[in-house]
Amino acid sequence: MTDAADASGGLRALDREHLWHPATDLAAHERDGPLLVTHGEGIYVHDDRGRRYIEGMAGLWCNALGYGEEELVEAAARQMRTLAYSQLFASRSHEPGIRLAGRIAEMLPPHRDGGPWHVLFGNSGSDANDSAVKLVRQYFNATGQPRRKKIVSRQRAYHGVTLAAASLTGLPNFHAPFDLPLDGILHASCPHHYRHGLPGEDEEGFAARLAEELDALIRGEGPETVAAFIAEPVMGAGGVIVPPRGYFEAIQPVLRRHGVLFVCDEVITGFGRLGEAFGCQSYAIEPDMVTMAKALSSGYQPISALAVSDRIYAAIRDHGSAGGPFAHGYTYSGHPVACAVALRTLELYAERDVFGHVGRVAPHFQSRLAALARHRPVGNTRGRGLIGAIELVADRDSREPFPAAIRAAPRLAALAQDEGVLVRALPGDTVALCPPLVIRESEIDELFDRLDRALMRFEA
Repeated sequence: MTDAADASGGLRALDREHLWHPATDLAAHERDGPLLVTHGEGIYVHDDRGRRYIEGMAGLWCNALGYGEEELVEAAARQMRTLAYSQLFASRSHEPGIRLAGRIAEMLPPHRDGGPWHVLFGNSGSDANDSAVKLVRQYFNATGQPRRKKIVSRQRAYHGVTLAAASLTGLPNFHAPFDLPLDGILHASCPHHYRHGLPGEDEEGFAARLAEELDALIRGEGPETVAAFIAEPVMGAGGVIVPPRGYFEAIQPVLRRHGVLFVCDEVITGFGRLGEAFGCQSYAIEPDMVTMAKALSSGYQPISALAVSDRIYAAIRDHGSAGGPFAHGYTYSGHPVACAVALRTLELYAERDVFGHVGRVAPHFQSRLAALARHRPVGNTRGRGLIGAIELVADRDSREPFPAAIRAAPRLAALAQDEGVLVRALPGDTVALCPPLVIRESEIDELFDRLDRALMRFEA
């Protein structure tokens, strides 16, 4: 056995003994061990056995600029040498945090009420959405509407894993083991036309029906008790569910009529995934709060942000002036190294026209994705920009799913890994694709050629 192989085996044993893996079948992991990734470049990663894979999920929806981006390495090193840590509590500040907040506010579309966006930093998409829940509550307390506490999410939404964010998430396996959701979290219908449209109901009709259901839900609860609605422009970990035509145009008037805030979860869609800076721009969403993470730093540093409209910020500021400081924030909120890396990430998006590149290659990505429908087990393909999904079915005519015991999506994901492309199995027998934004057309072909072979093996 070589020294490298010996070291690799020792790491695997150590992993099995001590490292608790998130979102993992723990018993299977103890049996099979990890995929031990050692290094990466561009859209590729390598394992300890010398195999190279296309990183078809950009890590976890986040590595937009690919691996080995020296500009981000240098940004981190420069900041560590200058100011390795500082905090933003009690009016302390630092240049990377100031400039990053300003850049995010500049990139966001103007709020319909006017005034600047205000940016609160965190460490992950989960804590950004958790912070949104707290600030929604504080806003309505500050404006004399303390009964407004309920927040409407959607079935199959994914908003994170803290107690509040996991409650917003609309996936049963994130609820049952932890006695969730918390009181006051409601879940409206999932906007998945393929699964939930009625016979003969087109997408616009489906969207109109969901808007009516949302209106009925709010009226049934009492509008004076409903605070906010949270939604991803394209639902990510719940199955890459693209909203039906007219969906956000139909539901936003319902929210405004009842005085309900709109929290837009841009953790996955933010910073170019759909071809524009934010997904809300792709779907004409006019949010009151925007959460973001992942591609904010291209995954090179843990950082998230919550952007809040001036109206909400001002109400909280004025209410708090009589009762002490704003009582929220984290030790690493606005960590200077994370902010420096995120700021350079946003600069690189602009300097290299990364969002424009997404717009140019996305039609080819979506065309290759749609072509997978020729495989008999593929019931539905869907996506937008550089995100997509394949939904597997046992019978295409009836859309009958595979028996749960077959574990169809994990099986296809394993075959894809064997073909050298990393994808992700999601609920609903769905396999997701979300490559780095810098992927080229030739690399898109390589990705889908490998996935095509995996589907042929799955079908056989």
